[in-house]
Amino acid sequence: MIKPAWMQKTWDYVASRYGEDVGKMLVHTGVIGWILSSAAQVTAILINEKIPKEQKMYMVPQELADAAVNIVSFYAVTRTFKAIANKLVSTGKLLPKTISTVLKNSSVAEKIGKNGFDVAKHGHLPTELLKEYGKFYSGIDILGTTLGSVISCNLLTPVIRNEIAASRQKKGIAKINSKSDGSPANIKAPNSKTAYFKAPTMQTFQASSMNKPYSGNLKV
Repeated sequence: MIKPAWMQKTWDYVASRYGEDVGKMLVHTGVIGWILSSAAQVTAILINEKIPKEQKMYMVPQELADAAVNIVSFYAVTRTFKAIANKLVSTGKLLPKTISTVLKNSSVAEKIGKNGFDVAKHGHLPTELLKEYGKFYSGIDILGTTLGSVISCNLLTPVIRNEIAASRQKKGIAKINSKSDGSPANIKAPNSKTAYFKAPTMQTFQASSMNKPYSGNLKV
């Protein structure tokens, strides 16, 4: 089967960009996944005719803000874990026993583990061990990236997102429902979900939104 020219160019581009750095591909595809997930959430709100326009005015900005937190925190945390994993291997702090033994018995033994030392460049390894090192480096790179994405998606990102959302919504409620003299009103949450549709105000939206699952939560 003959592949179209554009498809072949796409594969060539992916291979040249990510062929030797699979961890980078995992980071980039993860970010794309967050973007698509957030876009789906916003689209679902916009096309849902059961949600009043007044509520959409609050929900859409909230989803967009959540998306920004999701993407930034995922990228930052995952890239950090990837960088740490790469550094451990490249400086020689984490290596297979076969390579570690050779380096410790060589002229660069005192440099192992120090900043500026690179196993591939300064280790003077034979071709066979260089290939083994390359495979080990790629494996640890993928492991570090995956670990970072799991921690980001399931631990750090939800906590950061919910803290920011809670603070932002509290300020919005206090501002919209403030008394005429400027002091905050005593906001009482409705008793059921039905109040969400009967009175489309900020306070009812806030109360009923607690009944829906957390949005934009991409799992790894």
